[in-house]
Amino acid sequence: MAITKRRQNLPAKPAELRKWILIGKVKLRAQIAAIKAIKSLDEASAATQAALEDTQDLAEELLYAEAQMGTMLEAIPKSGKDQTSGRGSMVSLPAGVTHKESSLAQQLSKNEEVIAEVVAEAREKGEIPVRQKVLRQIAANKPKPTTPPLPKGKYNVVYADPPWKYGTDQHGKAGYTQETVIGTHYPSMDIQDICSLPVLDITATDCVLFLWATSPLLREAFAVVDSWGFEYKASFIWDKIKHNVGHYNSVRHEFLLICTRGSFMPETKTLYDSVVSIERTKHSEKPEKFREIIESLYPSGKKIELFARKQVKGWKSYGNDVGV
Repeated sequence: MAITKRRQNLPAKPAELRKWILIGKVKLRAQIAAIKAIKSLDEASAATQAALEDTQDLAEELLYAEAQMGTMLEAIPKSGKDQTSGRGSMVSLPAGVTHKESSLAQQLSKNEEVIAEVVAEAREKGEIPVRQKVLRQIAANKPKPTTPPLPKGKYNVVYADPPWKYGTDQHGKAGYTQETVIGTHYPSMDIQDICSLPVLDITATDCVLFLWATSPLLREAFAVVDSWGFEYKASFIWDKIKHNVGHYNSVRHEFLLICTRGSFMPETKTLYDSVVSIERTKHSEKPEKFREIIESLYPSGKKIELFARKQVKGWKSYGNDVGV
């Protein structure tokens, strides 16, 4: 049966369609495993090709089914504000449908031409057209945001929380990608673009940098430190208390790297514990405790926050969320 015809026979309600998709994904994983088994047994190429084509058909059908669910979910009326963030509108999703599923499905529904491109390319290469590939292509098609110039002046205390772009799927889940989830919170930047920011032009000869970094991108964070003209000295560790999933362990911490240029020791003798345990709240939002520590160590320093989320008294703020 043609894909178009099969799409017409899909469940008409989002919750039922979601169940159909979940069952289909189980079948898809089983068929992919069967293809690997056939290849390992060195069976005839005709059997492999037949299994591949059946799997490609199912994968294509699942992509369009998710897109159809996205269209349904987008049509649900919105009302009120999100009580968690205070922004945007709330959507009453059907039972069982998560906000993540809704977000991903709606991206697919708005990019069916990308689905068609990915499906065609996968069939040509003998591959399986999965959601992850579609989302990556959607991200690649997005125009690169223009980075506004840094503020003028010379600062000797820099606090930065870059919008890191990850090169792999987040949390070890296919389709849960940087551009689809983290990108819904703020636009991400390539490492090269972060490194190329002319931070050296706005910093004093003697200054300190406090740079947030995550475990997967710790090496890249040191590349940023070098590019901005600083030298690593020490670090704080934010213990988020709540556990997160990851590829190798439950990553419940982030690093706040302390780096200097010239000679710029703390103005006070207070030594804070390097490990600070504060339960995480909103996505990527850092506890104000760390800003208080910085202000305590450098009370008279001229301060700037890069990639800021809000205006703070005593600080120059630079970032999308503050319109600078």
